[in-house]
Amino acid sequence: MCNRKLRTLVMLLTIIVFASAIVRNAFAAATPQVGSAHIIKEVRHELATLPYYGVFDWLQFEVRPGNTVVLSGQVIRPTTKSDAEARVKDIDGVSKVVNEIQVLPLSPHDDRLRVALYRTIYNWDSPLFRYATQAVPPIHIIVANGRATLKGVVATKSDAQLAYIRARSVPGLFGVKNELQIESEMPR
Repeated sequence: MCNRKLRTLVMLLTIIVFASAIVRNAFAAATPQVGSAHIIKEVRHELATLPYYGVFDWLQFEVRPGNTVVLSGQVIRPTTKSDAEARVKDIDGVSKVVNEIQVLPLSPHDDRLRVALYRTIYNWDSPLFRYATQAVPPIHIIVANGRATLKGVVATKSDAQLAYIRARSVPGLFGVKNELQIESEMPR
């Protein structure tokens, strides 16, 4: 009699262990795995909708193995740097955020150059004015220590060249670097 109860108890425990393993595997399979494509889409969205992200800032990111997101670029406000990191940390699936965003130094001369470059490139009579009508214009103007860098994406090579030529015409600049990419040449 004691053997029979013992066998029944062992059998019930075995069934419970196997049933719990099956249920655990079913829940694990039902839980969606967060892929890097989802993370890329969400990070891009979060960075583009930062409240103070504008034409004088440039943010980029890289998703590394282990769902580590590395943020880089240049911004004019320290709050943009911290906001970007905070928003990316809150994305499901992101395990770690490495913030390598550079805050550009405060300089009245650089501020004057930013405004002059913006007016030269996006002026109402400029062929590039059509880019200025977007929420965040695609030609970003990064000015640090009197040197300007144009970053972003334009429709044609002639638009990139025109932006570069117009930027070079701004007095007071020590140099202009053109890092504009052409939309048709970008990888999909």
